[in-house]
Amino acid sequence: MVNTRFPGFGTPRSERWSMRRLNRPSPLWGSNGITFGPDKRLYVAQFLAGQISAVDATTGEVEVVVPADGPVQAPDDLAFGSDGSMYIADITPQRVWRRSPNGEFTLLSEEIRVPNGITCVGDRLFVNEMRPGGRVVELLPDTGEIVVLAEGLAMGNAMQQGPDGSLYYPHMMTGQVWRVSPDGGAPQEVADDVHEPVAVRFDHDGALVVLSRGQAGIVTRIDPDTGRRSTIETGVAGMDNAAFDRENRMLVSSYGSGGVTQVDALGTRTVVGRGLHGPFGVAADEAGRVYAGDHFRLADGDLVTGGLIQPIAGGACHGVAAGGGLVHITSMHGDVRTFDPATREVRMRVKDLAEPTGIAITETGLLVAETGAGRVIHIDEADAVTPIAELPHPVDVALDAEGRHYATDDSLGAVVRIEDGSVVTLADGLDQPQGITIHEDVLYVVEVGTKRLLAVSPSTGETRTEAESLPVGLPPGIQREDPT
Repeated sequence: MVNTRFPGFGTPRSERWSMRRLNRPSPLWGSNGITFGPDKRLYVAQFLAGQISAVDATTGEVEVVVPADGPVQAPDDLAFGSDGSMYIADITPQRVWRRSPNGEFTLLSEEIRVPNGITCVGDRLFVNEMRPGGRVVELLPDTGEIVVLAEGLAMGNAMQQGPDGSLYYPHMMTGQVWRVSPDGGAPQEVADDVHEPVAVRFDHDGALVVLSRGQAGIVTRIDPDTGRRSTIETGVAGMDNAAFDRENRMLVSSYGSGGVTQVDALGTRTVVGRGLHGPFGVAADEAGRVYAGDHFRLADGDLVTGGLIQPIAGGACHGVAAGGGLVHITSMHGDVRTFDPATREVRMRVKDLAEPTGIAITETGLLVAETGAGRVIHIDEADAVTPIAELPHPVDVALDAEGRHYATDDSLGAVVRIEDGSVVTLADGLDQPQGITIHEDVLYVVEVGTKRLLAVSPSTGETRTEAESLPVGLPPGIQREDPT
């Protein structure tokens, strides 16, 4: 069995079941901002992993240089100063850090909202905000003072200084590229109607290159003098950032599926393979096709080959249920959607829920664990929502052959059955029970705290261990600070 991407989990084992991997672990747990460092390696900010890695762009070898148990929580972009200091936009806790060449961290600012794009111009540091009405600012590292250069950004992201000395940056929501002088003055629109721009870069010849975050992986090149454009489709869905090596070859990252890919008009070359971020919820349909809720996407695959292909654009996809030719998805954005693999159409079912997680298919609709609201709900075919039970922190749900409803609650440490609005405890004293499914009249529960798979009898509540040392939950040693 292939090891996981993290040490410390041990080897999964079971006396009752055989186990095999359906996919290889991805070498990079997500890839967002990328830039070459003083040592000529490509440095990769990994938002979901909470870490930063360095990649040998020739061999693809990956080394974690800022581990996930450090002060940085959610690095989304990074840049190097002239003295070799690394500057990091820590997007979720809204912080900007400096990491000195000897590895010491200094918090520079907590006053920049949703900091994302970050770049250095000599000894000067510039940051933009990924929010409606965002700003481009100069951040003075020695004092923490902020000088506002531009406002009204429609969600900024990766930016860079152009040959004319201006800072170029995208407006992600409006499909535009803008520029502003580092010394102030009125911002100027450079290009509009650019396909879902997420990053603005310049190659070594001075050409303006704009990456798209869309499914096709479009790269748009713009002549800054004439405005003439050319585009290529790379097939790298969810691109996030780019860097050019010494030979002027473009390397791109993907927030959607991680990895690093070299792209040009002739095709692509894998530098670091792409893979899954999570996954979180996993389900298989009647034909055995596997679907994984992988945060930024819904990935689908094949039980025989183990491949996970055709990333489907989503948004914080977590819970997944498949059946009847459809796939149902919960999102941490608070919505429930139904996806038709045959037509690739997505139907929005419900919005504005509080952290919906587990989901199951009923005869009359969908059963959903609304974790943040402390309740289990039913969504009917007309998309009407009916609460059916209250629990402190429900995580997953399931139904048996008779249509009876079950749920896990990791706060209670219990598996419960829901009967006519009342909650009956089947098993308690468990350590963070989360995922649940039913097979041949037995409840199977993932106990994250002990990394075990348990079998629970629906009639007696008796439990037995089915598998141990499963690589579930946060990696060993990671302590995540509440970003609020």
